[in-house]
Amino acid sequence: MVHIIGKQNTVFNHFLAEIRDENIQKDRMRFRRNIERMGEVMAYEISKTFDFEDKEVNTPLGIANIPLITQQPVIATILRAGMPLHQGVLNYFDQADNAFISAYRKHHKDGSFDIKLEYVSSPNLTDRTLILCDPMLATGASLVLTYKALLEKGKPKHTHLVCAIASQYGIDYAKKHLPANVTIWAGAVDEELTAHGYIVPGLGDAGDLAYGTKE
Repeated sequence: MVHIIGKQNTVFNHFLAEIRDENIQKDRMRFRRNIERMGEVMAYEISKTFDFEDKEVNTPLGIANIPLITQQPVIATILRAGMPLHQGVLNYFDQADNAFISAYRKHHKDGSFDIKLEYVSSPNLTDRTLILCDPMLATGASLVLTYKALLEKGKPKHTHLVCAIASQYGIDYAKKHLPANVTIWAGAVDEELTAHGYIVPGLGDAGDLAYGTKE
């Protein structure tokens, strides 16, 4: 199942517009905060799919019965670009466990590239809800490889893939290579993907915009 948050007329689209705007992008702190706010909105939407049970809460004047989440999720992110999105989700699931994955593109002279994974730190995922954050779902290759690497830590009962912007190619690739118990949440879906794996119109390199260019 795929949910496109930006299809609804909400304030979410203001955050989406600002991360795309090449002039507003120059303010790194604002860029990171907008990605973070997008993660917060998606966390709220994802929470509607969780299991809840009534809990008694003691107030100064009595007892209130409030439905609360029965099990906190595991929030995972692909370093480094995924950190602001991860933080946004974590702001709402503040008792969640966390996982971190290092993945990067190793480019070749002919313009092609491979996805390399170097580091995975995660709790046991068996029967847990996994939220995997990556701001750009471009080719989908790194997300699929990351998901499969995380399976070494146990099989989640459900996985939510969260991205700010996706390409249609990336969504199709993910749907083809991931199981049925995976839900994709995207801010927007763009149709074009360049030969170098960049989404158009997209927003550019999310990691560089958030943290500066790299060599």
